Amino acid sequence: MKKNQLLLLLGLGVVLAAVAFLVSKKQTAPYQQPARAGAKLLPDLDINAVGLLSIRSASNALTLAKQNDVWVVKERGDYPANFDTIRDLMRKFHDLKIARTVQAGASRLPMLGLDGPEKSSTLLEMKAADGKLLRSVLLGSSGQNEGRGWPSGRYVMVGNDTKTIGYVADALSDVDAAADRWLNKDFFKVEKLKSIAVTTPVATNNWKLTRSSESADWKLAGAKAGEELDSTKTSGLNSLFSHPSFNDVIPGTVALDKPIAATLETFDGYTYKLKTAKKTDDNYHLQIAVTAKLVKQRTAGKDEKPEDKTRLDKEFKESLQKLEEKLKAEQSCAKWTYVVSKWTVDQILKNRGDLLAEKKSEEKPSDDQPSAPAPAMQ
Repeated sequence: MKKNQLLLLLGLGVVLAAVAFLVSKKQTAPYQQPARAGAKLLPDLDINAVGLLSIRSASNALTLAKQNDVWVVKERGDYPANFDTIRDLMRKFHDLKIARTVQAGASRLPMLGLDGPEKSSTLLEMKAADGKLLRSVLLGSSGQNEGRGWPSGRYVMVGNDTKTIGYVADALSDVDAAADRWLNKDFFKVEKLKSIAVTTPVATNNWKLTRSSESADWKLAGAKAGEELDSTKTSGLNSLFSHPSFNDVIPGTVALDKPIAATLETFDGYTYKLKTAKKTDDNYHLQIAVTAKLVKQRTAGKDEKPEDKTRLDKEFKESLQKLEEKLKAEQSCAKWTYVVSKWTVDQILKNRGDLLAEKKSEEKPSDDQPSAPAPAMQ
């Protein structure tokens, strides 16, 4: 082989190696380009590849992870996250455009609030399920609407490249490292309530109410002489825990101080065992355990027609499936202790006497009523 040919082959090998290195580097590192007004902030973001989100600020750190196709909040013992909130955030960053570019060097970063999550910034990292970094965005100071007082946008920087600093017309307030705002707030739901039994630290305050149907009045079990329910005080129990909500969750079981226990049974066969105790003046801890004895077979009616039987069997099967799915979802609540408002548990905090009608006092003659005449003297 001639010397010139050898040199040519060596040169070609160097070029190919360089190209391979650049391609490899491009594949393993997120692409960044200088900020340009009107362009997308993250033009190459594949939101379907994101399997982990990390949000960090000086006060909080949050990790949202996709596990078995379900997003969870790691800081809350893998409690299910609100998928809609995550989806909306990803779509926002997929479409987010730069309103104007900002020329700034490293010395100006603190003025823009882009001096890092340890100081005044919020860092959003989008990663693959295996932890590989896909994109990262540093969120800085918010701009204010003149004369209106609310944020009109925010300074951002992609990665740690000052050439990517820009201003977007969105305050991005939903990029929040507070774990409680990312929780899926779907909760247990009590339907067709049949009975309520409440046990308090003081036995004389215990009570149990039952009813024969959803439209019937409540009856006080073991009512003593002179005890009569006040319907105006018990009417709110018809919808007890029909739409409960919570503020936050704590992984595992928290020791409750002087808890109040409640057992709720439904006409569908569900049994809810609840325990609650005061956390603060406005918030309570709540623990939940759910079981059910579901009717698995439908009893056909007398003289039931074949066409009716087919339809009714189908409706029963569909209803049973929904009840079983509801049971499975609500039984998972037992893994956490919930922080709820006092209003949520207020009805089961009542003592026995709080449900009773006030006793009528005997009427006494008023001073202006004539007194009975004195008996005549004999």
